[in-house]
Amino acid sequence: MTALAPVPRRPAGTLAATPPGKAAPQGKATPMTGRQKAAIIVRLLLSEGADLPLQALPDHVQAALTEQIGMMRTIDRATLRAVVEEFCQTLDQVGLSFPGGIEGALDMLDGRISATAASRLRRLAHASSRADPWDRIAGLDAKRLLPVLTEESPEVGAVLLSKIAVARAADLLGQLPGDRARRLAYAVSQTGAIDPETVRRIGLSLAAQLEAEPPRAFDTGPVERVGAILNVSPAATREAVLDGLAETDAAFAAEVRRAIFTFANIPARIAARDVPRVIREVDQPVLITALAAAKGDDLAAAEFILANMSQRMATSLREEMAERGKVRDRDAEAAMTAITTAIRDLEAAGEIALVNPEAGEDED
Repeated sequence: MTALAPVPRRPAGTLAATPPGKAAPQGKATPMTGRQKAAIIVRLLLSEGADLPLQALPDHVQAALTEQIGMMRTIDRATLRAVVEEFCQTLDQVGLSFPGGIEGALDMLDGRISATAASRLRRLAHASSRADPWDRIAGLDAKRLLPVLTEESPEVGAVLLSKIAVARAADLLGQLPGDRARRLAYAVSQTGAIDPETVRRIGLSLAAQLEAEPPRAFDTGPVERVGAILNVSPAATREAVLDGLAETDAAFAAEVRRAIFTFANIPARIAARDVPRVIREVDQPVLITALAAAKGDDLAAAEFILANMSQRMATSLREEMAERGKVRDRDAEAAMTAITTAIRDLEAAGEIALVNPEAGEDED
């Protein structure tokens, strides 16, 4: 009886280098490469239902990984176990991780480096062949993107609309004139044959153009800043400034008037349900002073406040208002300003929302 030769065993962590369709040399095995181990881990995680963001990897890495997965066939359990154990040990040894890439670093350091430095670094990141310019463009607000849709060619605008979220694209399209919106919608229908590299070059050009804008020194626009100053100014000063602005720039003056929020604006800008929340933020002597001093345009605001609280509290306040007597103009201005300031603070904190008088709805 002929004795059988022992079958050579392959050490764990090795893989027979056998091209498809060829017989494997007996007893030979090669150490696994990092790419092969990565392919095994990806295959295992996908088989377990993991959602791997492989699209975040550079294109050449995605291509290499895909090619490696296509070249492999089967591995034994010992090899799988060895690769998984090595992978877990590598993870256990990680003490600190970094975000990876300029964009991740800028997000981590947001508010800790100057706006000028951040803007410069973003421009450099977009010039890099590894950075996806559309990630940055997608994060810009509508005011920055609208000029692209109105000033660039319809083809470029169509690519932009195709690369951002559908809801944002619909919102931007709704802010355009009808004819321009129709031209862009038609241009989108012609984008089926555009290759990815062309889309990337368009993104790089737009990102460089948008990032070239200098950083803003102020968080709010001039209308909001002037309106905020006039909100706390005496009525005489406020009206004098607005009259002067109207003579110099009527359009700007009209915008400032809409941005101003005074005591007289309370009935039009505050929801009745929010009145109790507002008066809780104001000391009662201050509230009494403001209500007692109300006259002219301010009288309607005082009645609105009294009408939207409990009847018992309103009666008590009316009695104290009668006892308060005549209020000096300076004290009246200070008390009314305290109430409007409390309203603005509540709005900034997100506890109440001002009513948009033009839309008839709460502002977002």
